[in-house]
Amino acid sequence: MRLTVVFLLSICYSFFVNGQGNPTDSVTYLNEVIIYNPVKANKVLGIIPSTIIREKAFQNHSPIDLASSINQVSGVYLLSGALNTNRITIRGVGARTPFGTDKLRLYFMGIPVTNGTGFSTIEAYDLENLGSIEVIKGPKGIPYGSNLGGAILLDSKGNAGLNETILDNNLTVGSYGMLKDNLSFRHSEEKMDLQLRYNHLDTDGYRENNRFERDGVLLSSTFHLDNKSKLNFLINYIDYTAQIPSSLGITDFTENPKQAASNWKEAQGFEANKYSLFGVSYSNKFTPKLENTTSLFYTYLDKYEARPFNILDEITNGYGFRTQFLGTFFFNEKKATYLFGGELYKDEYNWKTFENLYRDNNGNGSLQGSQLSDNKEFRRQFNAFASLMMPLSTKFKVQLGFNINKTHYDFNDNFNIGDLNKSAERDFNVLFLPSLDLTYELGNGSSIYGNVSRGFSNPSLEETLTPDGLINPDIEQEKGLNYEIGTKLFLFRSKLWLNLSLFRMNIQDLLVAERVGEDQFIGRNAGKTKHQGIELDANYTFDVSQSLKLMPFLSYTYSDHSFVEYIIDEDTDFSGNPLTGVPKNRVNAGLRLEYTDHFYWNTTYQYVDGIPLTDANTLYSEPYNLVNTRLGYKNKISEKLSFSVDFGVNNIFNINYAQSVLINANSFGGAEPRYYYPGNDRNYYSSLGLSYNF
Repeated sequence: MRLTVVFLLSICYSFFVNGQGNPTDSVTYLNEVIIYNPVKANKVLGIIPSTIIREKAFQNHSPIDLASSINQVSGVYLLSGALNTNRITIRGVGARTPFGTDKLRLYFMGIPVTNGTGFSTIEAYDLENLGSIEVIKGPKGIPYGSNLGGAILLDSKGNAGLNETILDNNLTVGSYGMLKDNLSFRHSEEKMDLQLRYNHLDTDGYRENNRFERDGVLLSSTFHLDNKSKLNFLINYIDYTAQIPSSLGITDFTENPKQAASNWKEAQGFEANKYSLFGVSYSNKFTPKLENTTSLFYTYLDKYEARPFNILDEITNGYGFRTQFLGTFFFNEKKATYLFGGELYKDEYNWKTFENLYRDNNGNGSLQGSQLSDNKEFRRQFNAFASLMMPLSTKFKVQLGFNINKTHYDFNDNFNIGDLNKSAERDFNVLFLPSLDLTYELGNGSSIYGNVSRGFSNPSLEETLTPDGLINPDIEQEKGLNYEIGTKLFLFRSKLWLNLSLFRMNIQDLLVAERVGEDQFIGRNAGKTKHQGIELDANYTFDVSQSLKLMPFLSYTYSDHSFVEYIIDEDTDFSGNPLTGVPKNRVNAGLRLEYTDHFYWNTTYQYVDGIPLTDANTLYSEPYNLVNTRLGYKNKISEKLSFSVDFGVNNIFNINYAQSVLINANSFGGAEPRYYYPGNDRNYYSSLGLSYNF
């Protein structure tokens, strides 16, 4: 922790000692906190603050390191066990999920891509295709579902300029046999914008049984029908196969973190996924004061996963629509805004399990055996939302809003008959989720704000089942109330921006997934949790000269999350314990150097505190400090052809650390509980980019 304190003091010194640099033209910033490039605010959110990571900030890390890019934001923590094994938590919400990301909503180019039980797969999107990642922390983002964790909005890179045609290619090679290529074609004219992107990634991975191969195609186009309306089309296709090394016990993690878990290695466990997203949206400006955007979408997932305990074969068909109306009017000679709309998502989830006969396959890995189950689930979720922003004075604004949620599950057991059949329905009550926002402008883009909002989380499929595999009629949705105050400051002629927020969220009907078998989890409402903390994001631009800029940046998260009430039985009471799976302190900091428009050098530092691994708090992961660096150069070869080169080193000091953990791990067959997913050792990468403007 001493290194953390020294680094924080150094960054703060850079912020404030250099704060009286040469004056520059003032910049008008809008309502989101921006990491680097300022652009227009998210009109749908109104005065609700959010954090946006822009394309320039992605350059701090490797083009396959999605975790480090997202972890630049305070309050957000992505734990990555592998390229295909990610879990995102926001303000501690989702930390108790055994695998994957839930309790938040994920959107890609305005289209919801979270499935019917609330799970999101962010690894389906290539980081090099993204132009921004916007994070809404907590349930205050009512147009995006009011989930307790919040929402993450992914947007693709921008179009070419008017009457431009651009062909780009970026090739990256690196450690562990990594080869990545991203090829894009962009064309723009008065009536049409078109983007076509292809990406390929192939790596053997740091560990045994860790190979990952992915191909993807992204096509987006916009047709401007007239000066008031446009039509957008979107196709995103991903095909990837990923071996699974799984987690390790403490002995294996310490002595040989490269190895895979023995049973996963013997079974040569893997998952193969084909994912498609098709969307069309129509935007129309009825009048200068009223506009609408309506989207229709369809998703398809074909997944095959070979695990030591069984083989899972699943197909999911999802479809739905989203519409929103945004309008303005004048109130006391000041502009007020209103928003209303709705979103429906339905999917059909088909899943079967089979025996895995890998032990009888002469060392050749997984072999499909007899069928064990055949299930179909119909899942439906509807959200209606509305908000009204009123300027009570020139500087003081208030925004009232609400979200209404209705969720329904219909589970069909197509394998068992008679009394053994487990088919059932679960219809959750309608939830009314209000939100109140206040903001007071301090001038020069600075402001103070407050929020009170109510949110919810749906149980996953496993959490709706009893130990006998039946629908649990008593399981309830998690509900919580969020309180937040904060300030956004732009100081020293907007050279320094700083965002500080304090929050508390009280969650009741806490959903707990209890592991009762190697691949069996059941859910129950076990009590209440208290999520509270402090979040700080800051960035300073110091103009050393006309050619040289230094930009220190910092995010700090203090998480004081705990069980308020968590009683398993009369002998087991975890009430008052820190929440499992959340580090108390996290720091992400760094320094970016830019020389002219051609050269940059970024060095980043990450500190993660120890994480409680059991509800009893008897075991914690080890804290770690991680340092990465990346530098690059770009220039023109001719008027039409330009190039860029990059080189980076991750984990400079070659530490052994857990990049993800599994909480409350059980042991099977006398083996150690497997809590730890090792992070990569020191590794290197280099990129070459070419761009031709026709």
